[in-house]
Amino acid sequence: MSSIVGIDLGTSTSEIAVLKEGKPFVIPNHLGEYITPSVVGLSDDERVIVGKEARDQLLLKPNDTVIEVKRLMGGGTTVSMGGKEYTPPQISSFIVGYLVDCARKYLSEDIDRAVITVPAYFSDTQRRATVEAGKLAGIKVERIINEPTAAALDYGIEHMQECQNILVYDLGGGTLDVTVLEMFEGVLDVKASSGNNQLGGKDFDQRLMDYLLNRFTAQYNVDVSEDKRALMRLKEAAEKCKMALSEQEEHHLVIPLFADVAGNPVSLEETVSRETFEGLIKELIDSTAKQINTALADARIGAEDIDLVLLVGGSTRIPYVQRFIEKTLGQAPRSLVDPDLAVVRGAAVQGGILNDELSAEKGIVITDVCPYTLGISVLDYVGGFPVTDAYDAIIPRNVTIPVAKEKIYGTVADNQTQVEINVYQGEYRKASHNNFLGKFLLKGIPPAPAFQEKISVSFSYDVNGILQVEGKIVSSGKKANLVIETTGVDMVKEIDLEGWEKAPHARKYKAIIKKAGRMVENGEARYYALEMESLIRKIKTGLVQGEKPETLDLFKEELHEIIYDLTEETDD
Repeated sequence: MSSIVGIDLGTSTSEIAVLKEGKPFVIPNHLGEYITPSVVGLSDDERVIVGKEARDQLLLKPNDTVIEVKRLMGGGTTVSMGGKEYTPPQISSFIVGYLVDCARKYLSEDIDRAVITVPAYFSDTQRRATVEAGKLAGIKVERIINEPTAAALDYGIEHMQECQNILVYDLGGGTLDVTVLEMFEGVLDVKASSGNNQLGGKDFDQRLMDYLLNRFTAQYNVDVSEDKRALMRLKEAAEKCKMALSEQEEHHLVIPLFADVAGNPVSLEETVSRETFEGLIKELIDSTAKQINTALADARIGAEDIDLVLLVGGSTRIPYVQRFIEKTLGQAPRSLVDPDLAVVRGAAVQGGILNDELSAEKGIVITDVCPYTLGISVLDYVGGFPVTDAYDAIIPRNVTIPVAKEKIYGTVADNQTQVEINVYQGEYRKASHNNFLGKFLLKGIPPAPAFQEKISVSFSYDVNGILQVEGKIVSSGKKANLVIETTGVDMVKEIDLEGWEKAPHARKYKAIIKKAGRMVENGEARYYALEMESLIRKIKTGLVQGEKPETLDLFKEELHEIIYDLTEETDD
């Protein structure tokens, strides 16, 4: 039986490993390196190239090179390379294919099965896109495993008889995951996960790039923000500066011939201190306290109950990250796993488990969780009045997977013969605020008075974190299944609204937001509750994103009208 390899398909870098003699072994690529840049390009002769070769041409051929495609997985966007459009799974498949080819040649065996890791907070659509990338590379994806769980496996394979609560803080190039799990007597039991799919080392690079650009502009009064090649050079220099500042207190950065000023080439030269860099990224790192607190709350344990904090991901090498973790959790994180290779090593362990390659004394049982709430839009009744676009959860977040759940609903109109089932993923009470996954029609409902015919909706969420949905007419047994496209679904970008009160113009809307919020909490909003929540969210989002006051005034006026109507009804 051929080996099942483990693949860490990362934002910045990717790796491949296999279980050998009961231990994970990271396989070097064709250049003898264990870490491969997640970069894809087209060479001069239009060959697809991957890794260092692609990265090396980035400065000279930015239009023929793609980086950081992981952040686009599961979205409806495409990327251009050599004048041709590619989907994110297609680009990712080139990386997977390259890694597998390296493994085939190194191991001298045919490799056609893999375990691929994803962020714990990856959505259903993003997971499906990852599976598709494997298929396009000619690989059967035996299992999708969450990155923090994989990292815990790498640690746990040598410590399985220990009993402890572990928090994995995984901050990589493009994503953040916080996972709480319990390890006891050969079992890794994931309790809860939280995360941010749009936060990582690349955002720290961007903060530093913006700082350097502003300094350069102030000095020379020249704007290079539209010069793609100059920005690529700046990005490379910022990455090196960031890494250097993890080891030293300051770094002298020089980019020769960076731009033309009055016909003369000038260099960008700046000395950046660790203190300056930390000031630029402090807000981003501090914001991750929200994910830590959410994971702890969902796991129903306190920071004092955590026995071990594991740091995973290259960005955790930043000294401020380590100080932040110690301050937030009250204990210093431990460097017991390789932050760059722990995830791929754990994926290899999972591959070995699936391939029955572990000895009895190293038998491991893993339980994981569904990171998001999954449900459908329904017609709800509040105070006897119908409310549309309500979100009814079928599988709540952080339940152990695999899981299958079913709910029964009734028709809402006399002689209704079909029902449209819309599936969402998220935490908002208004369905349309969540990520739309797909819909299907269940036809052939026998004509009957409203509420008489029953419809069962069942959700099945497997160990790969992939959802299957079925609708069934209870009286006849007729069924229909959900078909979700693996690409082309735009994901709702999460926006942190906690700091909305600090936004410009917030004072103008604070009173109406507070009043409407109290009415929703106290039940005074009645059948307007979802609409009021939606308008409150729109105003807060607009404030955070700098929306025009005229637009926010419209939302404010709508809230005023609803509050007036509710007041009038109460007076009557």
